[in-house]
Amino acid sequence: MFLQQDKLQIAVEHLKNDSIVGIPTETVYGIGVNPFSQKAVDNLFEIKERDDSKPISLLVHSFAELHKLDIHTEIPEVVELYWPGPLTVVVEVKNIFPSGVGTTNPNSIGIRVPENSLALELLKETGPLAVTSANKSGMEEAVNHIEAKKIFGESVKAYIEGQATHGEGSTVVDLRVDGGEILRQGPLKWPPTYC
Repeated sequence: MFLQQDKLQIAVEHLKNDSIVGIPTETVYGIGVNPFSQKAVDNLFEIKERDDSKPISLLVHSFAELHKLDIHTEIPEVVELYWPGPLTVVVEVKNIFPSGVGTTNPNSIGIRVPENSLALELLKETGPLAVTSANKSGMEEAVNHIEAKKIFGESVKAYIEGQATHGEGSTVVDLRVDGGEILRQGPLKWPPTYC
């Protein structure tokens, strides 16, 4: 099922029922679930054929949402300037998520605010979602809802329509390290430069 803006409530209901939903972002097309449900997270790993040693990160609606996650890492103000956008920050949190979402030693997680209006509208309704690229582990990522459906078919209950603009994963920066350490280089350069 392909969903446009006026049908997003269908995706919200699927997520409440621990189903998987396709979500467009500016980096790659993603598939996501309720990050507080072990059943939903397990389903996500199963259809991705993903090694459970590779944790999934969170998408959130805005920088302001971070206070709900009880973060123990100082987040520099520059991060807010680059969100929404292709920057994932790894931080330490008090929350313990289901196995596969973030890491447990210590409790850390990657977080990003996507630059896609439909994704943001969905996240405003659902709160944080555990989202990963729409591909089988190790294979090329889908960049839109059509490619994602060719990979996953009915295993994903609904696909929100959308096209990635970058076609590559976000820049990942570990903010638990002083000054931030790049774990993966993506479209955004770190540290940021100012004009």
